[in-house]
Amino acid sequence: MSVSKTSEKMTEPLVVRALDVDTWPAFARLVEANSGVWGGCWCMGFHVKLGKGRTAADNRAEKEQRVAEGRTHAALVLAGDDCLGWCQFGSPEELPEVKSRRLYEKGLTVLPDWRITCFFTGKGLRRRGVADAALGGALVEIARLGGGTVEGYPEETDDRTVSGSFLHTGPMAAFENHGFTRTRPISPHRWVVTRTVDPA
Repeated sequence: MSVSKTSEKMTEPLVVRALDVDTWPAFARLVEANSGVWGGCWCMGFHVKLGKGRTAADNRAEKEQRVAEGRTHAALVLAGDDCLGWCQFGSPEELPEVKSRRLYEKGLTVLPDWRITCFFTGKGLRRRGVADAALGGALVEIARLGGGTVEGYPEETDDRTVSGSFLHTGPMAAFENHGFTRTRPISPHRWVVTRTVDPA
């Protein structure tokens, strides 16, 4: 009996590695297999405003350049040579675009050292703990890079069912499982959550 590629991925142990020039090919394969992610975003939507005239090819080229220059960060979840998903993080300077900006800025007193902005898990690879593993890996990498205050912006799903497409900023449960505290709401169901990470 043949075993599908997806089935093989589901049985291999998960390993978390940073996005860099060595892991870029695995990241790129996953993005390409999922139509560029969110309509060709290539995980650029928190770096820059994605507007008219900007193509998926533009996003891919700039993402690869940022990886080569060390100006973008993500914790990739790998099974063998295949990337299953990731968690993007970075400084506010690196990731200036946030959701619900008006309410976010209204309650802002001081910028965090780090932002955790988005998550992605490939089609057919969900319900394996990829988001949780990616978030844990991001926190380890943040500690290695000096630690500090960390913000996330997850969607709260306590009393409702939400499509996975709305959870690109991460599920609340994953953040709370990793010690984040709800700080303030910035939309009916989205919160700023925070925690401090000690340097490694």
